[in-house]
Amino acid sequence: MARSSSKKLPDHPMPARIEPCLATLVEKPPKGQDWAYEVKWDGYRLAVHIETGRVRILTRGGYDWTERFPSIADDARRLALKTAILDGEAVVLNDHGRSDFGMLQRALGRLPSAIEAGAIVFYAFDLLYLDGRDLRRLPLHERRRLLEPLVADREGAVRLSEEVQADGEEFYRVACAHGLEGIIAKHIDKPYRSGRGEWWQKITCKRRDSFVIVGFEPSTVPGHVGRLLLAARKGADLVYVGGCGTGWSNELSRELRKVLEGMVTETAAVSLRRKAAVFVEPFLIAEVEYRAWTDDGKLRHPSFKGIREQADDASVYELQA
Repeated sequence: MARSSSKKLPDHPMPARIEPCLATLVEKPPKGQDWAYEVKWDGYRLAVHIETGRVRILTRGGYDWTERFPSIADDARRLALKTAILDGEAVVLNDHGRSDFGMLQRALGRLPSAIEAGAIVFYAFDLLYLDGRDLRRLPLHERRRLLEPLVADREGAVRLSEEVQADGEEFYRVACAHGLEGIIAKHIDKPYRSGRGEWWQKITCKRRDSFVIVGFEPSTVPGHVGRLLLAARKGADLVYVGGCGTGWSNELSRELRKVLEGMVTETAAVSLRRKAAVFVEPFLIAEVEYRAWTDDGKLRHPSFKGIREQADDASVYELQA
């Protein structure tokens, strides 16, 4: 009769790096009790590796950025953990409690600012490894059950990204109404799988407004438009708010080029120096869908949706004076 062994099973070796699970962009939230929702943070995706005697902070691409996030590394050392891998997002919150990518860039020294690196917060939303156990094969609800006691109710640099089990469409509506970037939907019964898949889905809050076309940049394809140069109104003036280079077909690109070439002017309607820019009279309005505004007042991820032949001053986006 074989005797049962009382020896402890060997620990799983801690992975040096785990390729992150990525959410697939969809139009609307999935339905059903099998889905949980989180806020879509606007920051840097990070993995925090807690090991004996050290903490490593890796970017989505696998770069070691530990030195750039000293407050997160220091706070991670305070967690009562031997070894762990936390998956989450580093953000800076603005005065309204919303994550602000421009503020994060300034805190990291990318742009001049008084924002300190200590303002960066890491919101953990998954636990991939804990004290010798590789947790990736566990369903999400089990991984969250292990994660929450470790980081919940903390006010330091490492915090819990709250999970909401609610009606997805209602949560999405509320998130967009509060100016958030969007939401993430996750299937609670799925394991952690590296790469992009349907078990994590992202639904972004899209904005749509009208902007004056003040110029264009030619495409590398002869006779086509590469980018439309757009402006918003600020009082009686026009202010450049960035370029839009997507959203049209090849046929429409040629038509836009022909129309705009008939409106070329030597006098720019905005203060802008771009080597390839061709300026036009500010008569046409472009309907543009976009994610948000960058910290320096430019449209983020704009996509062309349509055009009108006459400028309608009442509908052109107005910047606050």
